[in-house]
Amino acid sequence: MTPDDHEPREPKSHPDDDDDPARRGVPVAPSMGPTLLDAHVVAGTGGSISPRTLLIAAVASAIGFAAAVIAQVLNTSLAVVTNLAFFGRWSTTHVSPADNRLGAWVVVVPVVGAVLVGLMARYGTKAIRGHGIPEAMEQVLFNESRIQARVLFMKPLSAIVAIGTGGPFGAEGPIIATGGALGSLVGQFTKVTAEERKILLASGAAAGMSATFGSPVAGVLLAIELLLFEYRARSLVPVALATCTAAAVRVALVGTAPAFNVGVLPQPGASAIAAYVLVGAVMGLLAVLVTKAVYAVEDAFERLPIHWMWWPALGAIPVGVIGIVAPRTMGVGYDNIEGMVSGNLAGTALYTLCVFKLVSWLFSLGSGTSGGTLAPLFTVGGGAGAGVAVLLAMAAPHAGIDPRLGALVGMAAIFAGASRAPLASVVFAFETTRQAVGLLPLLGGCCAAYLIACVLAKHSIMTEKIARRGRPVPTDYAADYLTQVLVRDVGCKEVATLSATETLADARRWLADEGAALQHNGFPVLDGDSVVGVLTPHDLLASEADPGVTLATLVPRPAIVIGPDASLRDVADLMAQEHIGRLPVVEHGRLIGILTRSDLLEAHTGRLASEHEARRLRRFGLRRASH
Repeated sequence: MTPDDHEPREPKSHPDDDDDPARRGVPVAPSMGPTLLDAHVVAGTGGSISPRTLLIAAVASAIGFAAAVIAQVLNTSLAVVTNLAFFGRWSTTHVSPADNRLGAWVVVVPVVGAVLVGLMARYGTKAIRGHGIPEAMEQVLFNESRIQARVLFMKPLSAIVAIGTGGPFGAEGPIIATGGALGSLVGQFTKVTAEERKILLASGAAAGMSATFGSPVAGVLLAIELLLFEYRARSLVPVALATCTAAAVRVALVGTAPAFNVGVLPQPGASAIAAYVLVGAVMGLLAVLVTKAVYAVEDAFERLPIHWMWWPALGAIPVGVIGIVAPRTMGVGYDNIEGMVSGNLAGTALYTLCVFKLVSWLFSLGSGTSGGTLAPLFTVGGGAGAGVAVLLAMAAPHAGIDPRLGALVGMAAIFAGASRAPLASVVFAFETTRQAVGLLPLLGGCCAAYLIACVLAKHSIMTEKIARRGRPVPTDYAADYLTQVLVRDVGCKEVATLSATETLADARRWLADEGAALQHNGFPVLDGDSVVGVLTPHDLLASEADPGVTLATLVPRPAIVIGPDASLRDVADLMAQEHIGRLPVVEHGRLIGILTRSDLLEAHTGRLASEHEARRLRRFGLRRASH
């Protein structure tokens, strides 16, 4: 063979231990001809918004509207159940169970409610048990964001019963879970991808939070940090529009007042800000302890020799007993949160409420009833934050430390540490109080809590349950490294090729003489400058064809090629879609290299080096002048 016949050239060693799946009987996607993925075709990066995103955004907005209406219906229903359970009257006026006149009989009310919840969980769906957000996270990660239709009805109904009969939870958890179920259900009845269904689920959940507290930005951040597991325009825009719609509906139905009216807080100075960061650090430690306590109580209930249906009733007994001595621990307790930050609830009453609320919530949530975490954690964190701030103010009387701002930082920081959602916690505390002076203390305190919690515990209160089931939960979001590496950086190398016009016998002889089969598992077949396809040593040696046939007749499928300006993410996606293990690199119709799966793995060495290899790039000192 002559060079004009494209005699095989032996390149630098380029091992490829990945046999083509198509040669092993794996189904191969059909191809209409050579495929070139160049700089003008970028697949899999997710950075742009397609016209389909407009449709998803419109559907998400409709879900946001529906979630906001559902939130108001749930709040009204909760008021009705609370009035019936504690006051024996039919009314839609929001009241606190703390004002009841039942005396010792108050113990019976949460027990009855818990029995009803247990019955609904056993004969309705077990999905109503627990926090709500961890269950939604699990469906997003491992079940293509599919939530049972019955959850849409059973979750809010069970929550209304549990909270309305004195359960120490806020209404936001069930509303968020219900909004997520609504979004998932819409995504199941419409023709969408699993990723789009995830966006709709997150849109419903975020809209529920926005409709409850008037916190649309915090709702978006909560979705990003706990449900979406990504930060992309295709998901951010629909979720944001859903929360805006929900917030607008809330304004129309409720008004524009903040969720918590706390008055005016003082502008903190530098010393005070440092103190609030310390408050946040203490809250991070407390968040870890609370998380461990929740699951310790759950473990204790797991060991009981009775059916789990009766656990909520047992967990409700401490709720009722505590309700006798500390009635403010029962129910949603939003007025308690407002009292802490406004300064109307302070001193011994505040700290007593904080401790009793924690104990009541631990037993109730640990028993597997239908409840949430946000409002109880805010109550516990607000009381603890105010207490730490008081101690710091005593140690530094001239620092200007305000216990009210300490309570605000404490309630946001404990949620940041427990949920690992620091940005959502910061913005939520701001949006629900409209206290701009608290933004800097909140940022410092929540980040300190987040740091301490991450150092001390591997899993959060949201992910511990999932991790215990052996399911990994991503907690760090980073740009895909493969999108940052171009094909031209790793795939432009000399390639051993075969000519389409040479015979099978010639190719076998070349393999035997040169030993190319020991170094390469794939050879591009060229017809002039065009890549006809790829043949492996297995194709050449195991073929039963006549040794006199040309190689062009042995090519099993048209060539699938890649351009040098594509990213390695595009390469990985194309390999997965086409079920192939190697891609010729083509520029302006000419073969300039080849990429294999081994190259994709090798490319990660740069990422690993940047993460783990510490180097000094410059040194201090004066350079000696040369003479």
